[in-house]
Amino acid sequence: VSILLGNAVAQHPEYAALLRVAQALADACGARLGVLTEAANTVGAWLAGAVPSAGALDARGMVEQPRSLYLLLNNEPTLDHAMPAAARAALAAAQSVIALSAFRSPELLELADCLLPITPFTETAGSFVNCEGRLQPFNGVVRPAGQARPGWKVLRVLGDLTGVAGVQFDSAEAVRAAALPAGWESRLNNRVAGNVSVSAAGAKPAFERLADVPLYFTDPLVRRADSLQQTRDARAPRARVNASTLQALGLAAGARVKVEQSGQGVAGHALLELELDNTLADRVVRIAAAHPSTAGLASLGGAVTVTGAA
Repeated sequence: VSILLGNAVAQHPEYAALLRVAQALADACGARLGVLTEAANTVGAWLAGAVPSAGALDARGMVEQPRSLYLLLNNEPTLDHAMPAAARAALAAAQSVIALSAFRSPELLELADCLLPITPFTETAGSFVNCEGRLQPFNGVVRPAGQARPGWKVLRVLGDLTGVAGVQFDSAEAVRAAALPAGWESRLNNRVAGNVSVSAAGAKPAFERLADVPLYFTDPLVRRADSLQQTRDARAPRARVNASTLQALGLAAGARVKVEQSGQGVAGHALLELELDNTLADRVVRIAAAHPSTAGLASLGGAVTVTGAA
């Protein structure tokens, strides 16, 4: 027997608490706990130590407590951050923003002081570690375009210039060897330590957002693939609700609505079409993230207001 957690949990603001509850449930019924990771290399990033050390800030903390300098790696802020409006506000107020990106975009040209061209994964070597712990090395299929360089090479040069130790690598294989030392497989374990702590429920919002990141919204490369963007999976987000929620709203499927959401000192809205989806719970509004039409909303989860739009 297994309990598997997917992206709806991973993208929830209370993910850590939900993970502990799932672990307690698995222990109680003799099941194994598994996590279906958000991205192709989530496990690899964890093994490489791409998590905040004690006392350091995570991606949420770095926009809730704005920094004076930001370094973005293959990231389009309002499409790749769970709190896009807060991320944009923090970057706009920073003294300096440096972006390592394979693509120019209006947003990066506006927010960044310096854009350094890096290759997409198709033009370099590297590796993924998938959610079952399988190492999957790959090589570039074409040569880098123009002056672009693999991200690890650009970071190595920046490390040399700023005196950062431990980044003087000569190959992608050397990077992988440092990130995945001998015996790394023994570190793979989904088990969560710590006691379950569930806070008292506050006032229940009238409507609550559930977010997903559709397959062809996931990264800068697929967002720019014309053929993929013409598929059903890449259609513009809609506000999906069940029949009971439609009735509570007093609206019909196909109606235009204004969805508003506030958080972290910012407020935003999205204009969307209502769609019937009876797989959802009552008063849950499913709205896809990582798309320009929904990037103004404050967070992937939390209370939203929904009203008819002209």
